[in-house]
Amino acid sequence: MKPELDTVEKWMNTKPTTIDPLMEVHEALKLLRNLNETELPVTQDGHLLGILRLQDIIVLMNEKGDKSHQQTANVMTNSFVRLNKDTVLQDIRELPGYIVSDESGKLEGVLTEKELLLYHKELTQKVKKTEDLMKWYELIFNTAYEGLTVVDENGVIQLFNEAYSRYVGVPKDAAVGQHASNVIDNTRLPVVLKTGVPERSQAHRLQGQDLVVHRIPIWKDNKIIGAAGILVYEGLTEIQQVIQRMEQLHKRDEHNYQLKQVSNFLDSAINFEDILGDSPAISNAKKIARKAASSKATVLITGESGVGKEQFAKAIHYAGDTKAGDFISVNCAAIPEGLMESELFGYTKGAFTGADREGKAGKFELAHNGTIFLDEIGDMSLRMQAKILRVLQEKKVERVGGNQPIPLNFRLITATNKNLTQMVHDGKFREDLYYRLYVIPIDIPPLRERKNDIPIIIAHKLQQLAKVYQANVKTIDQQLLKLMYKYDWPGNIRELMNILERLFVLTDGEHISFNALPEFLHIELQKEGTLAPVQSLKKRRELLAEASKEEQELIKQTLEQVKGNKSQAAKLLGVSRATLYNKISRYALDKNYNT
Repeated sequence: MKPELDTVEKWMNTKPTTIDPLMEVHEALKLLRNLNETELPVTQDGHLLGILRLQDIIVLMNEKGDKSHQQTANVMTNSFVRLNKDTVLQDIRELPGYIVSDESGKLEGVLTEKELLLYHKELTQKVKKTEDLMKWYELIFNTAYEGLTVVDENGVIQLFNEAYSRYVGVPKDAAVGQHASNVIDNTRLPVVLKTGVPERSQAHRLQGQDLVVHRIPIWKDNKIIGAAGILVYEGLTEIQQVIQRMEQLHKRDEHNYQLKQVSNFLDSAINFEDILGDSPAISNAKKIARKAASSKATVLITGESGVGKEQFAKAIHYAGDTKAGDFISVNCAAIPEGLMESELFGYTKGAFTGADREGKAGKFELAHNGTIFLDEIGDMSLRMQAKILRVLQEKKVERVGGNQPIPLNFRLITATNKNLTQMVHDGKFREDLYYRLYVIPIDIPPLRERKNDIPIIIAHKLQQLAKVYQANVKTIDQQLLKLMYKYDWPGNIRELMNILERLFVLTDGEHISFNALPEFLHIELQKEGTLAPVQSLKKRRELLAEASKEEQELIKQTLEQVKGNKSQAAKLLGVSRATLYNKISRYALDKNYNT
C-alpha cells in the first residue's frame, strides 16, 4: 500500500480574507497592514479576479504619486500561481502565495507561507518519529535472541542480526550484500523465494548444530520481494526443555488428572493454533472462539461449507472446562428423520423392532460432562427442534421407549451454513430455539476472504501429506501459488485440501509445477478472466506430442541426408551441436547415428 500523500486541500486556508474590486486602495492598504499580509485575493461573488499585492501599491504610489483613492481593480494583478486542491504538496517547489480555485474560477482557498510552514513542521515531526521508530526496529532486530536474516528477491542478504552472526561465525557487515548460500550452510531461503510457500518449524543443521527454523516469504503486490529466516530453537535440548515446562504447567493446573488422561487429551486435542492462518478475518474469529471457550455459553458457528466449523468446535471444547469429557459430533443433515430421535436420545431395550436388546445411549448421554456438536442444525425438522429445546431447558433426556429422565451436564455447540434468521422469518426454524442457540455467534470467513492464509495452509498440508505417504516434503511452484490466490475457492478449505492431496499424489517429482494444476481450475480461472483462453491440458499435451514426433522425424531425415554427420546436420537444422546431441539422445536416435 502506498503512503498517503498530503494535498493542498488538507492544508490550505479555506476561509481567507478577500478584497472587493471596488474597494479603494487606501482601504485595502489598511487591511493588509492590520492582517500583516503582503497580498490578498480580489474576488467578486466568490470568483477570483486577481491578486492585490503590497509591492504593487508601493510601486504605484512612487511612480504616480498619491493614487490611494483608486479602486483595487485598477491595481490588482493577474500574474499569480493557481493550484488545484488535489495538488500534492511535495510537488510544490516555489514560494510563496498560492491561490486555490476550481476550473470555473471559484476561490476555494489560499496556501501561504504560514500554511506551508505548518506543513513542513508536521513533516519534520513525522520524519523524526520514523527515524526513532527505525532505531527501535534496528535495536530489537539486533538484540533478538533468535537469529534473524532477511534476503531480497535475488537471495542477497539485506539484514543480518548479531544472533545469526554468532551462529554462522560471519560478521554482520561481511554477511550483508552476500548471497545467502555463500553465508548460510544448506540454506533453503532460495527455495522459499521460488515457491512462495513458508517453511515453518523445520529441522536444520547449521555449522554442525541442530536448529529449528522458520523460512517466511515476503509478499508485496502479489509478488515475492524477499524472505526472512528465523532460528527458533537451539537443537533438541531446548525443545525438550520447553516441552518439560509445558508439562509442568499442565500438572500445576490439572494436578487431579491421571497421566493417561493427560496423554490421551494431548493426542486427540485440537488447539486454536491448529487452525491455520493469521489474517484479520480468521484471527478475529479465533479471538471470539477463545473467549467463548472460557465460558459455558452455547455457541452457534456459521459459515459456508468447508470453512472448518467442526475444527472450531473442537478447539472450543478442548480449550474449555469440558475438555475432560468427550466431544460428540452429530451431522443433523446425514441422519434420516426416523432415526434422529433414537440417535440423539438413545433407546431402551425392546423399544422397536431391530433395537439392541440392551438398549443404547444417545449422543446427548455420551456427551455428559463433555460437548455435543450439532452440525447442520438448520436441516433439523421442526418436530425435532421442539425436542432439542426441551432438552436444553431441562438438561434431561428420556430414551425412546423409556419414561425415566436422565439428568445431563453438557456443553452445546451448533453449526450451520444456512441463514437461521431468515429461516425463523419463513417459519422453518423455531424462534425460541434460535435465541437459545444464538448466545455467542461465531462466523467463520470463507477462504476467498482470507487468501493471505493460503501459503501457510499449503505448507502445513504438504508436510502432513509427506507423513501420510511417507515421502519427502514437496514444494509448490510460485506461479501455481499465484493462481491459487486468484481462484475464489467455493469449496473453501476442504476444496484446497483435496486439490493439494491430488497434486501431491499425481506429481512424480518433489516440485509441484503449474502443469499439475487440475483442468477444472484452468476452466474456472478462464471464466474469471484470470487466465487467457488456453487449450485444455489434454489438448495441449496432444499438441506437444505431435510437435515432438514432427521434430524427431525432421532430425532423422536430416541425419540420413548428411549420412550421419552431426556437425553438418546441426548447421542445416539451425541449432548448435550441443542442442542436436541433446535431442538425438532424447529421441534415442544416437544408436543409429554415432558419427
